[in-house]
Amino acid sequence: MILCDIGNSTFHFLIEGKEQKYFLHENLPELKKRIYFISVNEKATAKLLSQYPTAINLEQYMKFETTYVGMGIDRKVACVGCENGVIVDAGSAITVDIMEDGVHKGGFILPGIKNFREIYPQISPKLDFDFSIKLNLDKIPQNTKDAISYSILKAIILPIQEIAHNKKLFFTGGDGEFLSSFFPDSSFKKDIIFENMKGIINANSCIA
Repeated sequence: MILCDIGNSTFHFLIEGKEQKYFLHENLPELKKRIYFISVNEKATAKLLSQYPTAINLEQYMKFETTYVGMGIDRKVACVGCENGVIVDAGSAITVDIMEDGVHKGGFILPGIKNFREIYPQISPKLDFDFSIKLNLDKIPQNTKDAISYSILKAIILPIQEIAHNKKLFFTGGDGEFLSSFFPDSSFKKDIIFENMKGIINANSCIA
């Protein structure tokens, strides 16, 4: 079984338990086993299917309750299997989704840390600083570099804290482990997308 999560910039494969990424313009590898995929990119989907016409799109096999309009398949898959909790996928964008009794109640989207940081040099070249990951958020910053990092982190952390209340928090994505460190009772699940894709396959014996 080969899994593929197609995003806006990469094909993210899980092959023999190992992750491999290819940019959308790169040639795809020669693969023999059946591919199961999800995708938020129609052009990249066409590219995958042109090389692997038997690849199976898992979106049609998903059962997911929500009134949210326009929710991406990647967010849905990240939420599948969560009865109660808040799922935070921290990548180029940070998506925050609330699950209650197995039903999606809604969510919101923030810029990712990298995109937040790129805003400041557009305001002024003097605000072009590297992001500081070692920062005490209980102290008011005393220099511009810390002030920028402080503002970015507070802009991300506070709305998550407000929406979470006493719900369990689950983090995933490239910056997920780092952000989870600000929420002591949270969990970091690096491969939640691939884990849940396997669950969808196992729940549909006709495609397993």
